[in-house]
Amino acid sequence: MSPTAVRRAIAGTAVAATVLSLAACGSDSSEAGASGGSEETQTVTVGTLRGQPHFYAPFLYEENAVDGVEFEVVTLDSTPALTDAVSSGTVDFAITGVTATISGISQDRDLTIVASAADGGSGFIGGDDVDTVADLAGKKVGYIQGSAPEVAMRLILAENDVDPSSLELVAVPPPEMASAFNSGSIDAFFGTEIAVSLATAAGGHSITDPYDTPIGKVNIGLVTTGSLAADDPELVQKVVDTHAATTAYMTDNVDEWLPEMVQEFGGDQAVLESALENFWLRSDLSGEYQGQVEALATAMVDLGLIDTAPTADELVDASFAPES
Repeated sequence: MSPTAVRRAIAGTAVAATVLSLAACGSDSSEAGASGGSEETQTVTVGTLRGQPHFYAPFLYEENAVDGVEFEVVTLDSTPALTDAVSSGTVDFAITGVTATISGISQDRDLTIVASAADGGSGFIGGDDVDTVADLAGKKVGYIQGSAPEVAMRLILAENDVDPSSLELVAVPPPEMASAFNSGSIDAFFGTEIAVSLATAAGGHSITDPYDTPIGKVNIGLVTTGSLAADDPELVQKVVDTHAATTAYMTDNVDEWLPEMVQEFGGDQAVLESALENFWLRSDLSGEYQGQVEALATAMVDLGLIDTAPTADELVDASFAPES
């Protein structure tokens, strides 16, 4: 049975989210009871964004779920909303932005990254009269305020000796970035997929490598609370194992799950396929990844986005993730 066939809508939540129940099959629940004695199936709520391929993993968790766990998916509108939902206890886990998570941890919120989810997904896109970073002077440049792409943009501007004050920086919400570029409201942007693929298909081009900074390709991760990791490590391990199996499946079977996602949420499949070429799905928390996360936190302090930089140990709990 496909994931679409087994999903059912549940009533709205306190955060005005859409909740989809991904109930485990009856046979799975019976097997879990038989093997685990009196252990009951635990329902885990997972937050994510809808209609974006790199955030789609939770919708496929049911097919890779470890015995004893079933999932409900909560969709919200932004990564800050997702990290808020985790720290407030509205959801147990979320696939969310690393930048938003760093910001929350810097404010003493109980958050920790227990697995990576997807790297990449960024692009520094310009129009016909913007070929290099130096050409941005005097141009309207869109960016996503407080995001990892903003941090990368400012690092790249500094590396190329371009003063941000020489640009007209325009904060643009991600869903509006491609239309703002295609309409000529902005001359260039540093944004995320699927805006990058949409703008490229409409004639935009890459100005420079968006990942050539100390923060690399860090983008989104699987986040929960430190309290849950400490109080119920067995449950966290089951969720991370499910997540790892799901991302592995997604990497090798785009032709199976992407059409289903398009059918459920809409979108141009060709554009989404292009966007996926700019993503690297993963679940491990390698030493290199942790160093890039720490570099991102340091850069956020340098840019005035947060006051103090949490260390890698404060940001990441690598005890659950698979080895790279």
